Amino acid sequence: MRHFVFRWAITTVAVMVAASIISGIRYDSVASLLGAALILGILNAFLRPILLLLAAPLIILTLGLFIFVVNALLLYLVNDLVHGFHVDGFWSAFWGAILISLVSWMLSAFFRGSDGRVYPITHHAQMRRVQGRVVGSSKPGES
Repeated sequence: MRHFVFRWAITTVAVMVAASIISGIRYDSVASLLGAALILGILNAFLRPILLLLAAPLIILTLGLFIFVVNALLLYLVNDLVHGFHVDGFWSAFWGAILISLVSWMLSAFFRGSDGRVYPITHHAQMRRVQGRVVGSSKPGES
């Protein structure tokens, strides 16, 4: 549950940043911002994998660039599902989806531990030193 709330908070901040930078994305209230982030997270969790599977030939053909189009379509869909959240057109959704992805990735990187789990910055796991030797190496001068 904590991981879900954490991801929702990161997505909310990312959508807020996108709305402040891109003129075609806006929200009327904090409630619509929170709702848009929640719906975007749900769509990314359940609908996005299906869309990526169906679009696999186009993704391969465009060397992965079509993923940006899928992300933009999902953000544009949020426009229709959340009252008070507005995306003016496809290109606003396209650039907004790229910006949301970048901001989410950067914020997640600050809190992700070496084991892949999400931790507050002060609770990162300590690195353990592994001792061993290299098998099959020769000393200099030996053949």
